[in-house]
Amino acid sequence: MKYYIIAGEASGDLHGSNLMKGIYSQDSEAVIRFWGGDLMNEVFLKHEATGGGLVRHYKEGAIMGFWEVFTHAGKLLGNIGRCKKDILSWQPDIVILIDYPGFNFRIAGFTHKHGIRTYYYIAPKVWASREGRIRKLKEYVDRLYIVFPFEIPYFKSKGVDAVYLGNPLVDSIAESRAMNESREEFLKRNSLQDRPIIAMLAGSRKSEIGTMMPVLTEFAAKMRHIPEYGGYQFIIAGAPARSMEDYAGYLKESYEESGVKVLFGETQSIIRHAEAAVVNSGTASLETVLLGTPQVVCYMGSWLSYTIAKHIIKVRYISLGNLIVDRLAFKELIQDDCTAENIVSEVRSLIEDRAYREKMMAEYGKIKEALGGTGASEAVAADMIRSVL
Repeated sequence: MKYYIIAGEASGDLHGSNLMKGIYSQDSEAVIRFWGGDLMNEVFLKHEATGGGLVRHYKEGAIMGFWEVFTHAGKLLGNIGRCKKDILSWQPDIVILIDYPGFNFRIAGFTHKHGIRTYYYIAPKVWASREGRIRKLKEYVDRLYIVFPFEIPYFKSKGVDAVYLGNPLVDSIAESRAMNESREEFLKRNSLQDRPIIAMLAGSRKSEIGTMMPVLTEFAAKMRHIPEYGGYQFIIAGAPARSMEDYAGYLKESYEESGVKVLFGETQSIIRHAEAAVVNSGTASLETVLLGTPQVVCYMGSWLSYTIAKHIIKVRYISLGNLIVDRLAFKELIQDDCTAENIVSEVRSLIEDRAYREKMMAEYGKIKEALGGTGASEAVAADMIRSVL
């Protein structure tokens, strides 16, 4: 069969790549055309597939925040138009939409209108905001695949027949290099010293990096002025599809002077081998849970986007792990609370307070138990194929 997959950001690229592995394992004649990123393209090239391939990289259009979407509306609409034309030209058997609701709901309406079977994988977070989109899910989408257990009763109460077959991040982490190599191998490969590491994730979008990097570098400087942390290594996990240019302007000193280093393609390993992690909210916070590293989640947006979000978003937490257990398994420092001083205080607690750390690890265990075991991507792919045949 012919599959057309649309992922619009780094997390969607990760989930899309795992789903593609599942599709290829279940359908030996699968031909996949997609909007995504390097991970999805790597899977495509590995299977030596022909007739499909990467249409557009997500780095050319990923936008987040109410104000940011408004100011980039022309670019977004242009990409939507190109995507519609490409779908009609290629005539897939199935269109699979991965999260990215601002873009993908437009495509869902279009494919529904043209009678193309449409699946939504990784449900848009209508339980957090814009609940009116549920009507569109019911009208446009043939099947919704959810990846968080707390979504099961929510969608059921709204009359949406959602399918939960596990979370693909469980597979991703279990199969990752991070979980299958030693700390020594990681340090040697990246020319790092055998000293403690603090992981820092500034987000995957350029706007997030621009907002978070000044705070993270100030945090690192303050930590290094504390005698017992002077020898720590502060490692920025470079986001997929970003380059050193996105970070260089915030790193005005040499590595020897600042203790801050940027590594690309090593996000999970950096987190896995760190004493603690400072994580921009999103998929990375759940990855950190599965990798077993104590964390604090930090998030800052533009003033206008944050002001609008405060009046729209209905959930108490911004982190997926906290939402799963419905309490603060780990601290969230949002907007005005996201300061270098507050991050220093929390990271010191994560490292120095053994009881605090152990309590967080116990909460991690409950989150992992709720997510379930491995095999989600293959199970979703098999269910998609069965529903068509």
